[in-house]
Amino acid sequence: MTISARGSNNVKFSTKGRYAVMAVCDLARHDDGRPVSLAEIASRQKISVSYLEQMFAQLRKARFVKSVRGPGGGYLLAVEPAQIKISEVMTAIEHPVRGNQDDDGMFATRGCSDDPTKPLWEEVGRQVLGYLDKVTVEDLMTGRVPH
Repeated sequence: MTISARGSNNVKFSTKGRYAVMAVCDLARHDDGRPVSLAEIASRQKISVSYLEQMFAQLRKARFVKSVRGPGGGYLLAVEPAQIKISEVMTAIEHPVRGNQDDDGMFATRGCSDDPTKPLWEEVGRQVLGYLDKVTVEDLMTGRVPH
């Protein structure tokens, strides 16, 4: 998850993670038993098909979606929307920040080993992932986002 501080209270996630959540929600919203093509999702969400192909390869590997080949093929959710946590979608798509030997995952700092801000970013990471762990695709589909 790429986050960057913008102002004092704004955290920004990478486009890839946000688009993956949008695409999974689109798939859930248009689940009528038939596969949904990436072209359909791309058209509705204004995301390029090639970008979706990359994301759906990762989502398939994480077993959130399954692909159907052939004419009329596309993707279906492999898991019920109530069982898909947003934290899991984000971590399936995003890669931990890399850059130092003592990499602690997504919210790792790139500073020296005695960086006094490291505990801050570790706690931010725990809080963000803890919240996203409470939100499911079904919550987003029904507008019941926890506060």
